[in-house]
Amino acid sequence: MKRAALGLLIIVLLAGATVYWFTFIRVTNAGLAFENKLLIPEQSLGTVVDGRRQFHLTVDEGSREFLPGKRTPTAGVNGPYLGPTVRLRQGEDVDLIVRNNLDEMTTMHWHGAHVPARMDGTPHQKIQPGETWTASFGVHQQAAPLWYHPHPHGKTGLHAYRGVAGFMWIDDDNSEALDLPKTYGVDDIPLVIQDRLFDDDGAFRFAINQGAVYGDTMLINGTWSPFLQVESRRIRLRLLNGSNARVYYIGFDDNRAFHQIATDGGFLETPLQTNRVTLAPGERAEILVDFSDGAEAVLKSYPEAGLLETVEAFFGGIGTGHLELLKIVPLPAKRASHALPEHLNTISRIDASQAAKTRPMVLGGPIQGAQGGRFAGGGPGPGPPINGKIMDMERIDEVVRLGDIEIWEVDNRGGQAHPFHIHLVQFQILDRNGQAPTGAELGWKDTVLVPAGDIVRIIMPFDRYADTETPYMYHCHIMEHEDNGMMGQFLVVRPKT
Repeated sequence: MKRAALGLLIIVLLAGATVYWFTFIRVTNAGLAFENKLLIPEQSLGTVVDGRRQFHLTVDEGSREFLPGKRTPTAGVNGPYLGPTVRLRQGEDVDLIVRNNLDEMTTMHWHGAHVPARMDGTPHQKIQPGETWTASFGVHQQAAPLWYHPHPHGKTGLHAYRGVAGFMWIDDDNSEALDLPKTYGVDDIPLVIQDRLFDDDGAFRFAINQGAVYGDTMLINGTWSPFLQVESRRIRLRLLNGSNARVYYIGFDDNRAFHQIATDGGFLETPLQTNRVTLAPGERAEILVDFSDGAEAVLKSYPEAGLLETVEAFFGGIGTGHLELLKIVPLPAKRASHALPEHLNTISRIDASQAAKTRPMVLGGPIQGAQGGRFAGGGPGPGPPINGKIMDMERIDEVVRLGDIEIWEVDNRGGQAHPFHIHLVQFQILDRNGQAPTGAELGWKDTVLVPAGDIVRIIMPFDRYADTETPYMYHCHIMEHEDNGMMGQFLVVRPKT
């Protein structure tokens, strides 16, 4: 009897150790040789015409060899895959001229930008095949790492998955005065992080699993198995989670510390020392990493979602998120390293007592009424609702008064984490489950990850742009969720309207 019990115990321990190895130790894409030089997107400074800075962005089909010997049909902006890093400056007036050379309608959304509703590139600003649409606006926000991507309702995920996306960086007096690495592509590096599935012939496979698309092959700036050579000094990495659904927990294989200096909406007040950065779909972060030791390091994503979530992800077939991303190879430095700034920015906290209204934003739960049916995003039916409702292009869900400060209480009652994104504004996190924010969550944000069961209160001013006809969007930034209806619309109107 004792021998049988001991044998059972050994089996249980071995089974537990095996599961632990597969979920927390095994790297999903292990064995990369890191033989491909990291591609750096072109930098677009535009052209000044009659006092306005103009950018021409052409969305078109193309092809690219990601995996050796295999051509992949793609789409991109001014090229076969992804698009240029568009550089804007605070105080300038800009025209973003977008031409659609695809064989279907698309849009172009400026994620994180303060722009008029008619210029936001939502599902309402359709660009038909062969047509051109111009977004014209003044740049009225601080330096920040924004990005752009399509936003056609029902096909946002598919269009972005094919490769239509790019960075949009805003500069200002403060960013130019700070002693930071800022030589584009040399010590100031854009990193667009995406996971993809490939068919045997090299084509992208857009396959829904657990309600969204998760890949097992990593592309960084559209480069598979990449390496980046840098000088042995402090460098700046600007990170974008451009994936459709996967959350990343970014760090290095040697567990080296680094400093986060910016979030979605701009600089933190002071550099934050850490060894991990969490990036949900749509989120951005800027980090400073010191390579003066000359040691090579691999940028990774770790399986840190929590024991239950990681095990569920593994057995659900979407992987644990334990992934190798990019090998960084330091070379002898040609100049001294930038010092670590003591101060980056001044962030005035918004007092909750100034809020004119608190709006509930309930993620998940039952769908009210008779909404249902198939949705264009590829799922079998509607996605999780917001406030019990599925997206309706003809319905306005919320009306906000221009000049008001509001609190939105984002309550995730579903079974998985949702990154919640609001167009037009940057917001501050008031609290998470009643606890005041710390670290990077003290910065300005436009996308916040809300795990299942969490309640996150955010506060924001609506101090620019009123339009009684054209709405902005709020939605989950898991693209298949928004495509399948996890999205709502709000108007900003003048107080007397």
